[in-house]
Amino acid sequence: MTSAATARTIVGVIGNVISFILFLSPVPTFLKIWKAKSVQSFKPDPYVATVLNCAMWVFYGMPFVHPDSILVVTINGFGLLLELGYVAVFFLYSDWPKRRKIIFVLLVELVFFAVIVFVTLTFLHGTKSRSMLVGIVCIVFNILMYASPLTVMKRVIKTQSVRYMPLTLSLANFANGLVWAAYALIKFDPYLLVPNGLGALSGLVQLILYATFYRTTKWDEDGSTQSEIQLQNHDRASSNQV
Repeated sequence: MTSAATARTIVGVIGNVISFILFLSPVPTFLKIWKAKSVQSFKPDPYVATVLNCAMWVFYGMPFVHPDSILVVTINGFGLLLELGYVAVFFLYSDWPKRRKIIFVLLVELVFFAVIVFVTLTFLHGTKSRSMLVGIVCIVFNILMYASPLTVMKRVIKTQSVRYMPLTLSLANFANGLVWAAYALIKFDPYLLVPNGLGALSGLVQLILYATFYRTTKWDEDGSTQSEIQLQNHDRASSNQV
């Protein structure tokens, strides 16, 4: 029993490290924004969406919702703070229409999160039922965030080019999903296993596509716009973080 708990902790720490690196992947984008004092053609959508995703996983990992999930709380707590920082930078260098959109979406997310917390703590008694509700919501959010990786994979197949599907990001997503899926299996947690199992599968398919179409890639061609690439790659990084 102790050995299983130790193994789970070790795997969880490894998962924290990989997820930490993935959360830092947008830093170059925000360095560009900071230097230019403008958001240019970049979009805030993935960062605002990840704020709610991280908040939900932090709540899921609370001991009164799903006990023994401190490592889920630590990485998503860090991710939440970092994503809020990204949103703050974006807000600072955006014009008023974009700022208004950010404020509106954040308020909607706050209301939704507050409703989930209220319902969970008021009407559900016991960690089993609480884990089920919050876990299902987290799974739904993660699956929705897989839309962007699927779009990228579809483009790779259509263009026979992996130019906008970085190998390092695909490897990191695969490793991240695999490690957190293993974490969920050691002490069975279906709500962690489903999104991260899908994340590992998604990462594996990306690696297979990379190996298949690497030789046919024309690296000097123009492709997606800057904002499209940024949006898709951040969503790819965010989709299987737990």
